[in-house]
Amino acid sequence: MDSNDGASGQAAGRGGRLVGRPMPRFEDLRLVRGAGRYTDDVGLPEQAFAVFVRAPHAHARIVAIDPSPACGRPGVLAVLTGEDYVADGHIGMAHFPNPADAVDIRRQSFAPTADRKILDELQLPLAVGRVRFVGEAVAVVVAETPSAARDAAEAVEVEYEALPSVTDALAALAPGAPAISPAAPDNLALDNEFGDGAAVEAAIKRAHLVVEQTIRNQRTASAFLEPRSAIGSYDAAESRYTLISGCQGVHRLRHPLAGCLKVPQEHVRVVCPDVGGAFGSRTNLYPEQVAVVWAARRVGRPVRWTADRSEAFLTDYTARDVVTKARLAFDRKGRMLALALELTGNIGAHTVSYVPLSNGYRVAPTVYDVPIAWVRLRGVMTNTVPTAPFRGAGRPEATTVMERLIDIAAKRLKIDRVELRRRNLIRHDKLPHRTATGLTYDSGDFAGNLARALATADWDGFPARRKEARARGKLRGFGISNTIERAGAPSFEGAEIRFDRSGTATLFCGAINQGQGHETVFKQIMCDRLGLDPADIQYLQGDTDQVFFGEGTGGSRSATLGGSAVDAASRKVIEKARAIAAFVLKAEAAQVNFADGVFSTPATNETLTLKEVARLAANPAKLPPGMEPGLVVTAVYRGEVENFPNGAHVCELEIDRDTGAVEIVRYSVVDDVGTVLNPLLLHGQITGGIAQGAGQILREDIRFDPDTGELLTGSFMDYAMPRASDLCAVAIKSNPVPTKTNPLGVKGAGEAGTVGAMPAVANALVDALSEFGVRHIEMPATAEVIWRAMGGGKGSA
Repeated sequence: MDSNDGASGQAAGRGGRLVGRPMPRFEDLRLVRGAGRYTDDVGLPEQAFAVFVRAPHAHARIVAIDPSPACGRPGVLAVLTGEDYVADGHIGMAHFPNPADAVDIRRQSFAPTADRKILDELQLPLAVGRVRFVGEAVAVVVAETPSAARDAAEAVEVEYEALPSVTDALAALAPGAPAISPAAPDNLALDNEFGDGAAVEAAIKRAHLVVEQTIRNQRTASAFLEPRSAIGSYDAAESRYTLISGCQGVHRLRHPLAGCLKVPQEHVRVVCPDVGGAFGSRTNLYPEQVAVVWAARRVGRPVRWTADRSEAFLTDYTARDVVTKARLAFDRKGRMLALALELTGNIGAHTVSYVPLSNGYRVAPTVYDVPIAWVRLRGVMTNTVPTAPFRGAGRPEATTVMERLIDIAAKRLKIDRVELRRRNLIRHDKLPHRTATGLTYDSGDFAGNLARALATADWDGFPARRKEARARGKLRGFGISNTIERAGAPSFEGAEIRFDRSGTATLFCGAINQGQGHETVFKQIMCDRLGLDPADIQYLQGDTDQVFFGEGTGGSRSATLGGSAVDAASRKVIEKARAIAAFVLKAEAAQVNFADGVFSTPATNETLTLKEVARLAANPAKLPPGMEPGLVVTAVYRGEVENFPNGAHVCELEIDRDTGAVEIVRYSVVDDVGTVLNPLLLHGQITGGIAQGAGQILREDIRFDPDTGELLTGSFMDYAMPRASDLCAVAIKSNPVPTKTNPLGVKGAGEAGTVGAMPAVANALVDALSEFGVRHIEMPATAEVIWRAMGGGKGSA
């Protein structure tokens, strides 16, 4: 941590540029000393505690709820149900699941409404009429202590009429499957087609080779380090609700929360303290966040709730769960002719998000020159907790499909897998390139990424390493993936800079930090522009009362949009401060120079520091006529075009022939994230993403009992998370090609590791098992799955 202290005390003007330096995070010192302030650390006067009564059935009619056995227990303040919520005039949760490029207008009956006739179609914070997945809340108990609330919750009597359930997306589409919602009696909430299907079929018919494969990308848990928590309060004097909860965007939650409560947005405040992990799954509003705010008004006291780990497995929005039926056509020379995909996504019991499906469609060709494509997207409702965006959100799924198809095709075409990729990569001289699915890649060096990754991984030395491993009784595999993702999608982000009378500054930004290092990177940008010392900048986020505007964090957007907003606000500071300096120095503004935090003019050879100008700005007598006092600026950056971080990953692993155990022994990655703002944080993001991608391929899997819908993986005893020992040291190289789509030239980095790791590890597994005739292996490839693929460990090298 000493290096962190030193970096924070060095101004950009005296020590050179901070952007591009591998600076430790400024926020780490506070967090590692236990001074973090997460939602569960917040305590409000007279707070009460909430515990939810949750359904034991995957699908059932609620016959009756009797709260009376709980109401008389010591310390119980209220037992509330969904009927109480509706009686108070509140409505269901508006998730707005449809992105602009994936909307089926025939399925638009999921909008919020107060109409009792169709309440059965909505996601309410407490279920009314029916429950649709195990763990859905039917009542909430509010009591003086957590133990009193837990005891009372167990006493609430609920009578259910169990109904048939279905947890698998393909099974939910079968004739006679139980209907999850009257709005979609066939369980199909989304059904869209994109591309020229007839042209694709014609190309497939004339192709030399068509590779077909169905790939199931299994469901995974979010597994935040910090379980979800929420505190609700209500100020009767101001008719104002406050929600304190870890999330990915306070303004993003404020809008749907106000909609549920049917109040203007100014009557809702959302505060986000420190957040211990999010990965996309804290983007959307959760039922518990609505319930505690509403309950606070009912009982007249703040109400807090914190999930235990079992509750988290039941109720956190889950990820992935997409089945892709894929066909990829090649000519005799191994050039791609056409791609046909059918993506069937399990969206769960409520339509929280279709974004993973939309992203999967958009990036389906990845970095390859696919002339034409056809994609069908189906979002299927089941009796499971809803799925939502999670690190990569559709891009890892799509990339895994493409990279697996290429490896399969290389075997059948008898073309080296590296050479087959090279023949089909989009050439640098063809950029910008519009893909068959409508994206326009503006920049990149895809062939260069692959070449450098193979060199870093010592591709030429692999045959010798494989031979040596065989002598030790190990199977060694080498997996390759070329990757691209869509980041910083068209949107906007806000930043505000306020200088106080002492000359120090406060930076407010709408992006929410969940461990990525926003404070550090934004301070680096601001210090470079303004010549300030990082210690002179206070960073604030996560409060709708303090931050004037913001869309939050998600989709690898923070550096692009948040960073550009900070850059724009900094430039506005210089513009106003230059006018003040010119007035004080008695010079024309055009004659005043600014560098390293100092204004100067050759006319008088006088200087003023920015901090001095900030102090002068508080004195109206020192300002030009008509200028408002204070050095305070706001900026909203609007990103018109997304960017496309890309790279190449190489995984080398060994499989124990007797047990099927896997050890990743070498991992190399070359990434193009445009301008590198902080190499240290970038490497951390990539390594963390690789761990998540590898973890899904090798271990992670949410499972339900197909007959009862019960969750079978409800704890870390059953759900296998990757550990530090599962990953080797990662060799990370950069091949930056700055983009011109934003002022900083940056491309998103937060999801890049996951997008590339899943296919690289999957391909390495199949390569290691190739001597057993294994063509494809399902995820997760646990030791048992691999052992069985080897025929119980039998077979000759």
